Amino acid sequence: MSARPSGPGGGALGRVVRAGVGRRRTQTAVMVLTTLLSVASAVLALGLLLASGAPFDRAFARQHGAHLTVRFDGAKVTPERLAATARATGVAAASGPFAVTALRLSADRSAPPGFAPPPLTVVGRASAGGPVDAVTLTEGRWATAPGEIVLERGSVPPASGPGTRLTGGSVALTVVGIAESVGESADAWVVPAQLTALAGGRPPALQMLYRLTAADGTAEVAAGRKAVTAAAPPGAVTGARSYLDVREAARQNTAAFVPFVTAFALLGLAMSVLVIGIVVSGAVGAATRRIGILKSLGFTPLQVGRAYVAQALIPGTVGAVLGAALGNALAVPLMAEVAEVYGTTEVLVPVWVDLVVPAGALALVAGTAFGPALRAARLPTATVLRIGPATGGGRGRAIRGLLGRLPLPRPVTLGLAGPFARPGRAASTAAAVTFGTLAVTLAVGLGSTLVAVKTDGDPDRGGDVTVHTITLAQGKPGDPTPRPGKPADVAAVAAAIAALPGTDSVYRTAHTQLEAAGLKGGAPLVAYEGDMAGSPHTMVSGRWFGATGEAVAASRFLTTTGVRVGDTVTLSEQGRTARVRIVGEVFDLGDGGMTLRTGAASVAALRARYQPADFAVTVTAGTDAVRYAQRLDAALSPLGAEAAVTEGSKSSVIRAMQALIVMLTLMLVAVACLGVLNTVVLDTRDRVRDLGVHKALGMTPRQTIAQVLTSVGALGLVSGLVGVPLGVALHGRVMPAMGRAVGTTIPPADIDVYGTPLLVLLATAGVVIATAGALLPAGWAARTATARALRAE
Repeated sequence: MSARPSGPGGGALGRVVRAGVGRRRTQTAVMVLTTLLSVASAVLALGLLLASGAPFDRAFARQHGAHLTVRFDGAKVTPERLAATARATGVAAASGPFAVTALRLSADRSAPPGFAPPPLTVVGRASAGGPVDAVTLTEGRWATAPGEIVLERGSVPPASGPGTRLTGGSVALTVVGIAESVGESADAWVVPAQLTALAGGRPPALQMLYRLTAADGTAEVAAGRKAVTAAAPPGAVTGARSYLDVREAARQNTAAFVPFVTAFALLGLAMSVLVIGIVVSGAVGAATRRIGILKSLGFTPLQVGRAYVAQALIPGTVGAVLGAALGNALAVPLMAEVAEVYGTTEVLVPVWVDLVVPAGALALVAGTAFGPALRAARLPTATVLRIGPATGGGRGRAIRGLLGRLPLPRPVTLGLAGPFARPGRAASTAAAVTFGTLAVTLAVGLGSTLVAVKTDGDPDRGGDVTVHTITLAQGKPGDPTPRPGKPADVAAVAAAIAALPGTDSVYRTAHTQLEAAGLKGGAPLVAYEGDMAGSPHTMVSGRWFGATGEAVAASRFLTTTGVRVGDTVTLSEQGRTARVRIVGEVFDLGDGGMTLRTGAASVAALRARYQPADFAVTVTAGTDAVRYAQRLDAALSPLGAEAAVTEGSKSSVIRAMQALIVMLTLMLVAVACLGVLNTVVLDTRDRVRDLGVHKALGMTPRQTIAQVLTSVGALGLVSGLVGVPLGVALHGRVMPAMGRAVGTTIPPADIDVYGTPLLVLLATAGVVIATAGALLPAGWAARTATARALRAE
């Protein structure tokens, strides 16, 4: 017979495939959406993981970037001795030594009153080239004479460029070029002779740049640092920085997405296997007579199996293509910031990811579909043709009889007995709902933790009311842009706050940037003064500072500098130094996690220039914060300060995470609902004669709907009780991984967000998902005419 085609795309077999896809629209939609979800989340996760670091990696390789940047005390080691460290074990190449100092430079168009420029790490370097850290000039030229300076692109003051004059104390420098050091070895470069003058007669520090033979991980870089330290005189090393810290800082925003997107990708993958298996098994079970007819017409078991695999691959291919496109679209805005940092025009998901992930998903679809299809196709033709309508079996009838003795309405007991008639199908349905419940639980936990992280990660949000000692004044005629006014007198502002009724406690904070050995551009510092009872802070380890000379640091600062709680940090300002002991690790996401916090008295010897101070005011119990802020603002306005109710911090990254979590969760829930819908449709068709008998005996449409919904609702309840603990456990693994991805430790209190009422509510998610998926087929069953149901086979 000529019915046997050469392939599934043409001839009789091709027509069978196309007819099957067109006839089973529900199953087709389920497979498209399931494959779309798994491919989109997998492309996004793998693409973010690989492509977020691509701009840095390309630029680092092009510049022969330094794996290790080490600063030495110029008074303890000679340049000749430092040059010999290039032969230390594990060092492949080195540049230096270069003299280095810290300098605050401001443009001729000076900053607004009260604002101090941050300290710049200035290096004396004769040329941009070299075996390590070959700096790239993006504008102008390299400095060739005293009085000239080249700025690193990230350190250029606003509205500045080549030709801008910078002043730092009595020193005047002209910007002649803009350059980029991907390893962030310096903020600016001058000729070596100029650096000696900038040091002000003090022995300048010395900098060495090293490339290591092995630098793929933290352990290898640490080993290189140990070898370099051993090759230098004892105590000569004052600070060091690994390129891994720079790389992580560059990709931290996108890296934070990877753990939870990966979790959703794995969930989508598992649901793909489960739901596609349910769909294909159901399609084969519902078409056993059709399979028998095909075999009687001459189709071989292998051809029948190929036909049903092709019926799964067609919607799977559509879903894979759409999923790859969606994954790329979602990745673009997330990686735009990384692209901007390194000046690349675009950062795309690697092409091989767009090919490998969909191909792997389709292979999974084919493997999942082929098993049940081939098993059915191997049944003898005569046996398949004799198979009649599915029945519940003896076990189903026995359970139905036992449940019928309960004091419940008959439709409810019939519904409760339904899953026992087909336990395999019921288990598959329950698994799909369990995945949906797990996804909802994970999403609620992630959202709650992100809200807590946004709040607890901002120690600057203190008090009920915030007072700023500088206000924005109306610009000049023709230029309506508001401009900062003159800072208010801090003592007068403090007195006005203390005099206002309703004030409970108040403390003052001021920000500055101080030099810390080994850190380009120094470290942000917040100095506190006053009653810090209303100061919000969440500690990861240790305690908040209490005595003079104590400080707390954010996680990334400790990681980058290699400092631990209990160690001492030396801070510098124009040759003056102060030592503070780190007594705690505070949860702080501001300024890239590099902030130090201490009392003003601890760093008073530095005589640093601070930004205009802010006051955090806590009002007494029963005082309306809004009215208090209005009265305080009126009192402070003549002084040039302003007061407002303290607002929470905002984060575009967290908003993007929340939006992505909601989207992925809705997709997973939709897939779970469609899986339930597909199963209920199959059950309804299998039991259509039973429904006809029940209707003939007087069952109303509402009772029919109640029977169907009770059947899946019971499965949903069990699934919820299983899925919620799994979701909580997965959340407990994903959130710490997200914290590690951005170089911080999320406090346990922000991870433990599931209270008992919330867990009880989440347990009902399984019932909601199951009943939502069953509503449509339940309505179909209720509308089926009795006579038609009794005639059905």
